[in-house]
Amino acid sequence: MTADDTRLPVAVVGGLHADARRAAVEEILRTVPGSVALHHDLSAATDRAVRRTVRDASGPLGEGEAPLVNDCACCALREDLVPELLRLATGGGHRLAVVELWDSVEPQAMAAVIADEGAPLELTGVATAVDPALMVPYLANGDDLADVGLAAAPTDQRTIADTFARQLEYPTLIAVAEDTTCDEVADEGDHALLTQLTPGARHLRLGEGALGPALLQGFDTAAAAARLHPACALLPQEGDEHGVATVVWRRERPFHPQRLYAALEDLTCAAARSRGRFWLADRGDTLLSWDAAGGALCVESAGPWLAALPDAAWEMVPAERRIAAALDWHPEHGDRCQHLTFTSPGLDRDGLLALLDACLLTDAEYAAGPDAWSRLPHAFDELLDPVS
Repeated sequence: MTADDTRLPVAVVGGLHADARRAAVEEILRTVPGSVALHHDLSAATDRAVRRTVRDASGPLGEGEAPLVNDCACCALREDLVPELLRLATGGGHRLAVVELWDSVEPQAMAAVIADEGAPLELTGVATAVDPALMVPYLANGDDLADVGLAAAPTDQRTIADTFARQLEYPTLIAVAEDTTCDEVADEGDHALLTQLTPGARHLRLGEGALGPALLQGFDTAAAAARLHPACALLPQEGDEHGVATVVWRRERPFHPQRLYAALEDLTCAAARSRGRFWLADRGDTLLSWDAAGGALCVESAGPWLAALPDAAWEMVPAERRIAAALDWHPEHGDRCQHLTFTSPGLDRDGLLALLDACLLTDAEYAAGPDAWSRLPHAFDELLDPVS
């Protein structure tokens, strides 16, 4: 038996829209001969175990349980996933193993686990299944996963909205499932919202039989991670269609920390989804990430701007990061800039732009220079590590 004989292509299919996800997996099993689906049900974790099932197009092939690891259902999934896939690879005869993720499990984490294992496993595709009619309700839902029984670990502090947004933005394939709910019907605005939020993904409608073959074409985890990194993220482009708009805001001068902090609530609630990178005047060397959905905002340090690094350190920076920095390069500030995107139905474009611009340094403040900027009040110390 050759190495090619034991190679097992593996695809990941996730999504909070459970009915759409199940429909996507069933279509793959029907249209890809020799495919098999592996699913870990984390909802049973209250019984001290995660329930595992394996099935093909004809029905169940086997089931079992994986004990919790440190009271964590997601940890149990991580520990059990690769051994089960290796068992399927050893058994042979499978053209594709589909890992159907449980509701709130994000594709990025599990894709990395599979890719890191290497041969005989080969990650060949990642998809999120979506019912477009549920786009707005899920992006607007700020409920904690723990409060609705969808937390994957005791320490899980994610919300429905931010989890759903990341599930959308990581994969290269979006499986679009229509009519999976009985009380919601997708309209053109729902499809426009989905399109604008997933600029790097190919959309495949279920029922056309294209999803299974597409999941065999290959997947690059490093490139996918780069698309999400704040320094070089593939962000939505300007758009305005069927009542859904995306505003891309780029500026070359820093934010005044106090004025931006005072405007955070209004900016967070201005759009269903907003993200990007930004620059605070009092933190001139720190690239900050902006990630908002469901009325909640996460602001984090994403490391230094490239302009703040010594030249020798640039060789250790991924090429995608250097390319993104070159596109934003300013003769005085380097790659320091503002690049935020806001996407939403009914977006108040003029009001949003006016509010953002009002948070920047004024001409007089800007002219005072970096030394003066560093002495501005550190309004973000509650959200970030205090400035030393």
